[in-house]
Amino acid sequence: MQDLCAYYLYLATGNSFRSLAFNYRLGERSVREIVYSCCDAIWRKLQPIVMPTPDEAMWLKIEHDFYTKWNFPNLIGAIDGKHVLIQAPPHSGTQFFCYKKTFSTVLLALVDANYKFIAIDVGAYGKNSDGGIFRNSNLGRGLNNNTLHIPPAKQLPGSNEILPFVIVGDEAFPLRTNLMKPYSRDTV
Repeated sequence: MQDLCAYYLYLATGNSFRSLAFNYRLGERSVREIVYSCCDAIWRKLQPIVMPTPDEAMWLKIEHDFYTKWNFPNLIGAIDGKHVLIQAPPHSGTQFFCYKKTFSTVLLALVDANYKFIAIDVGAYGKNSDGGIFRNSNLGRGLNNNTLHIPPAKQLPGSNEILPFVIVGDEAFPLRTNLMKPYSRDTV
């Protein structure tokens, strides 16, 4: 029971492992192992339910939702990064120092037409750009290697044009076959 209390208190308060170890008369390493193993168990149990790995059928359903809700055919997701403010970790230097002159970690998220997470990458250094984080993420590598089970290109409604399924992002992301971004703000 003590183990679960330490776990919940860590997630609820963000207290250090050291202070929790002192409060529960456990070793700091024990508290760390409890928190990590509980988080891992929760992820393994809930991930297939709340964030399953997309397959072709799931991409087609997402595309249908974007088309019916937002009138955007062949769209299978919207991606962006969000800087989450943090207190600078000890001895981290400028790794977490971002362009906003604060310390942050980045949540990179791909969402469906209802803003539900499809894929996430959490914990990148605040100094990194969304494009760089995307390139090094499982999602970015999967898109680059064509291993995401994205359906083949299809005909646009009311047209003879056959175009690929796409993800939309802002100008921080690279332009790819399956990744659209707006025109550059620098164009005349």
